[in-house]
Amino acid sequence: MKMEQEKAKGLGIFEKYLTVWVALCMIVGVMIGKYIPVIPTTLGKFEYYQVSVPTAILIWLMIYPMMLKIDFTSIVSAAKKPKGLIITCTVNWLIKPFTMYAISAFFFFVVFKGLIAPDLAQEYVAGAVLLGAAPCTAMVFVWSYLTKGDPAYTLVQVAVNDLIILALYAPIVAVLLGVGNVVVPMNTLILSTVLFVVIPLLLGVITRMLVVKQKGIAYFETVFLKKFDKVTIIGLLLTLLIIFSFQGERILSNPLHIVLIAIPLTLQTFFIFAIAYVWARFWKLPHEIAAPAGMIGASNFFELSVAVAISLFGLQSGATLSTVVGVLVEVPVMLLLVKIANQTVGWFDQTALPKTHKG
Repeated sequence: MKMEQEKAKGLGIFEKYLTVWVALCMIVGVMIGKYIPVIPTTLGKFEYYQVSVPTAILIWLMIYPMMLKIDFTSIVSAAKKPKGLIITCTVNWLIKPFTMYAISAFFFFVVFKGLIAPDLAQEYVAGAVLLGAAPCTAMVFVWSYLTKGDPAYTLVQVAVNDLIILALYAPIVAVLLGVGNVVVPMNTLILSTVLFVVIPLLLGVITRMLVVKQKGIAYFETVFLKKFDKVTIIGLLLTLLIIFSFQGERILSNPLHIVLIAIPLTLQTFFIFAIAYVWARFWKLPHEIAAPAGMIGASNFFELSVAVAISLFGLQSGATLSTVVGVLVEVPVMLLLVKIANQTVGWFDQTALPKTHKG
């Protein structure tokens, strides 16, 4: 108890009241979108292949501190530990898309039958499936960072999933939705991977090499890294402002459907996280691998999902709205999962202890 109190005292104002700052940023973002629409309209012009450049810059701010901790020897070491990758790939590709379809179809066709027209319900399910078939690539670095996950292992997990997306995303969407000619927007996929994985990794590795060469590894780990303690959280809050400002008008004009769409998406997120997280505990993986394994399946590659929804169903479609709601729901829900993961560290530490005696 004393140790926990000391840790709490050591938290900065951002970490201690993160939930409050997130709520404020969501509210302010919506208000900006409603009353100062020129801001999101202007920012929206800086977009390339469905990828927002301002959002990309902020994601760099979030990911860069984590990439600083990675060296290539740790990447090679991470690749030799298959259990976490098995969990990630199994949950993401053999479970998640199909449970997303089942949960969303149940809610939109059964639970919400009297509230949503059948054609619109079908589009909402389609959007949910587009989200469920695309595991996260960029933001998972942030969730891993906040749970003190192994950065090298997280990178390996993301890289493997990016490769699998190339092969399985279109076929899974086609099978679940019965939609022909599903074309994965390769420009969006490649650009997102380069922007959110390759560039931050290169910047991190180069910075690490230069600082260690000039100042030494001790300075790098005890002084230099601490300079970036607040950068990830500040980037996260600014990203929320942008996301919610983009969708402010839509949220306020159609609040009921936003809530209805959010319900199955939220349940799916918790369900998928639970499967991966409990599985990791059962396999006695360390928390630094278990937490990112749960996070990468629970969160979604929303840039890809939104782009496919627009190309298949149109900008004003229910499918596109469903993917957008996925973006809005993801950050608050994932922050709650981060909190759950951080509060259950001991759950994993105890299972990892060597057995010195029986009984």
